[in-house]
Amino acid sequence: MHQGKYMFFQLLNFLDRNDFNYLARTYDGDKYVKQFTCWNQFAVLMFGQLSNRESLRDIVLAAQAHASKAYHLGFGKSATKSNFFPSLFHA
Repeated sequence: MHQGKYMFFQLLNFLDRNDFNYLARTYDGDKYVKQFTCWNQFAVLMFGQLSNRESLRDIVLAAQAHASKAYHLGFGKSATKSNFFPSLFHA
């Protein structure tokens, strides 16, 4: 059983969450969001980039495969097609 922090979560800790939240508030990034925030979206996209995923659907499938570890990876809520794609393309 895993006892420490996941490497991905340690990488997310290098980023200043307060600065990220300031930018999200400044540009109304979470204006119409109920559950899947900008930070969750950023964490999932960073996971996809670092795991060399080829498409958004591939990122969502990989995130769903780690759904039981979503909180520990820093995703917050697990990414699904219904909450990930609309948040990407919301105008």
